[in-house]
Amino acid sequence: MHPVLIVDDELLIRETLAEYLQQEGYAVTVCASGAEALERAADKEFAIALCDLHLPDMSGLAVLDRLMQLSPQISVILITAYATVENAIQAFQHGAHDYLMKPLILEEVENKIRRVLRYRELAVENQWLRRQLHLSEERELVIGHSPAMLQIFELVRKVARTRSTVLLTGESGTGKEVVARAIHAASADREERFVPVNCAAIPHDLLENQLFGHRKGAFTGADRDQPGLFVYAGRGTLFLDEIGELPLATQAKLLRAIDQREVLPVGANEPVKVEARVLSATNKDLAQEVAARRFREDLYYRLNVVAIRLPPLRERREDIPELVEFLLAKHARNLGKHIKGVDHEAMRCLRAAHWKGNVRELDNVLERAVILGDGDLITREDLPPDLAPCAEDPSAVDELGVAVRRFERQHLERILRESPDKKEAARRLGMSISSLYRKIAELGLADRGPQG
Repeated sequence: MHPVLIVDDELLIRETLAEYLQQEGYAVTVCASGAEALERAADKEFAIALCDLHLPDMSGLAVLDRLMQLSPQISVILITAYATVENAIQAFQHGAHDYLMKPLILEEVENKIRRVLRYRELAVENQWLRRQLHLSEERELVIGHSPAMLQIFELVRKVARTRSTVLLTGESGTGKEVVARAIHAASADREERFVPVNCAAIPHDLLENQLFGHRKGAFTGADRDQPGLFVYAGRGTLFLDEIGELPLATQAKLLRAIDQREVLPVGANEPVKVEARVLSATNKDLAQEVAARRFREDLYYRLNVVAIRLPPLRERREDIPELVEFLLAKHARNLGKHIKGVDHEAMRCLRAAHWKGNVRELDNVLERAVILGDGDLITREDLPPDLAPCAEDPSAVDELGVAVRRFERQHLERILRESPDKKEAARRLGMSISSLYRKIAELGLADRGPQG
């Protein structure tokens, strides 16, 4: 039985919710005040808390903040009789999972609780999948329970069973090499070599020699045979990062290596058979590079058998606390510091930051914080003073109209993601299907969400 905490000063609401949820199989605890709720939460672990926004002794937001400090795993759903966009924005800024409007519809309450519990189950599945992938400490950066990351884990699980080419795309710092290592670690050839090559870091005239090798005497200074990285990788994985930087001549030879499973070392008369699996990554739009004739179309389709897009950190903010926990532990251990975590204000700042450099930037910020921090918890003062708030975060703007539009977009994206089709999404949003399509077009979400 899942333990649920109900916090509301209205007796009828407390009793009605408790009776209904108990009939649905939940273990319910009721409280009439914020102080009572915090006292109960200090002694017992709750999965869900339903908390009224306006309580006689303190605000629901204050209760939410304290509950999350007492139990970081708790999911809080706020209840309000004043359904304003400002209230909803505040609730999400403080870490609420969802909100409910009075008068309460019991079926809607139970539906929201079930969705929250499903998210918790997915997080557990996520941890299990990481163990199945045999990830090392470095590869643990592929973590998170957001829908985007869970989808990536599922793709990793599927492609790891094959030897097909995979193209990883995304902004710098999103973890493309980490995911490539995860695919290799989950494959049947995990004991073979993983060979990373940064195509942008090697001069073009040396890159072919590095990839395909050469024969002794092929050029001045070639005093012995060099097998090249395709051969060196064996049956393992050759990871070609920044693939969009390859010159066209090298692209043609790479295509042959993938298609024919053979390479021709410099100075050789006969090709050499190779078995390495090729994974590649880029932060460029290769389709645009193809259109501009800077990248071969045939190679693009050969590399892009399976595409995995790594989302920027600002699109999966719900993963930030988990990333922070892991990265802090890593840096505290490496630097010999006894830091247990971050305080609430620092976490809110980390969740609101822009993260132009994504996980790599977050990692650097936390390493700096561990170096400078003196206490058990990282505070706002330990973070860089110029840490930029995200322009997509409602808290980062002053104009109400801008904040409302951004919240509206985020809310609509979530409902579309959670609904099986647009008819159900329209029902949940309380609008007609035609109005929903207009709103999707207005907010630029034409390609998002379920079909139908």
